Amino acid sequence: MARYNHLAKPYKLPMTTINDIQYRPMQAEDFPAVLQLGNLVHGEGYLTPQSLQQYFARGLVQQQNASFVAYAKNQQLVGFRLAFAAGQWQLDQWCSPQLWPVSAEKVAYFKCNTVSPAQQGGGIGGHLLQLSIAALQQQGAAAGLAHLWQQSPGNAAVKYFSRHGGVFIKQHADKWRAESLQGYACVRCGFDCHCSAAEMMLVFPPTP
Repeated sequence: MARYNHLAKPYKLPMTTINDIQYRPMQAEDFPAVLQLGNLVHGEGYLTPQSLQQYFARGLVQQQNASFVAYAKNQQLVGFRLAFAAGQWQLDQWCSPQLWPVSAEKVAYFKCNTVSPAQQGGGIGGHLLQLSIAALQQQGAAAGLAHLWQQSPGNAAVKYFSRHGGVFIKQHADKWRAESLQGYACVRCGFDCHCSAAEMMLVFPPTP
C-alpha cells in the first residue's frame, strides 16, 4: 500500500506570462499545434484529431477547463497539459482503485504533460500541472491519477511527478502496447511498444 504522507503543494498561478511564457486554458484553435507537438514528443499517432477532441471534452465541466497550453513570445506552442475531470474518464485494467486513498468518483486523470524538447527543464511542465490542479479542484476533484512513462530518459517523468507530490501506486508492463499495434509509433520501441507505466496519484491540498 502506498503511503500518502505529503500532498501536492498549494499553488495559485494567474493565467499570464511568466519568464516570457504565456499560459492559458486550451482552446480548439490550439489543436493543430497540440497535435504537432504531442506527436513529436510522444511518437506519431499518440494524438489524432478525433482523440484530441475527446480528451479536451473530458476536461470541461460547466465551462471550467482543466487543460492548458503554454506559448513562447513568438506564439510558438512550447507545452500543453491534458487533464480529465473526475467522473469523465473510464477506469480500466491499468487502474488500481483498491489502492487509492481517495474514492474513484473524486479522482481526476492527468492524460499527458508535454513540453517542447528545447524548453524542457525550465519549469513549464510544473506550471501547467499546477494550473490543471487548481481547475480540477474547482470542478470537485480531490486527487489526480497519472500513468508515467518509466522508460523516459533517466526516468524523468516519474521523478518530475514525484517532485510535485505524486506517490507510486503500481507498475504496469506493456501499458501502451495495444495502441502501438494499432498504429502508435512509440519513440523508443516503434510499433511494438513494451514500455512500462508507473501508476501514480497526486492528492490535492485542501482548498482555503
